[in-house]
Amino acid sequence: MSVDRIEEVESGTEEAVTTAAAAAVRYYPVAPGVQLNVRSGPGTSYGIVRTLPVGAQVPIYCQTPGTTVTGPYGTSNIWDNISNGQYVSDAYVRTGSDGYVASRCA
Repeated sequence: MSVDRIEEVESGTEEAVTTAAAAAVRYYPVAPGVQLNVRSGPGTSYGIVRTLPVGAQVPIYCQTPGTTVTGPYGTSNIWDNISNGQYVSDAYVRTGSDGYVASRCA
């Protein structure tokens, strides 16, 4: 989630104001029984930055084309941005669609 600005609410207290888009982010389950590699970019040639545990759910902030991967949910070149500089193949995420479910990454 990104913070657009900090506003003073009452004497000396602050409140984070987030974008409507960030507040509307949905979480999707990773394929059952899969420990999913999270990469630094949208493809298998990018380095692994961490591994998600079995049973993980991921937010999808945006999606972008990259390396084509075959997984439990078909073959796809769509990569899901789940955090700043962190991507997973959409072929391992149950979005209920073969296409884009979020906006394209800038």
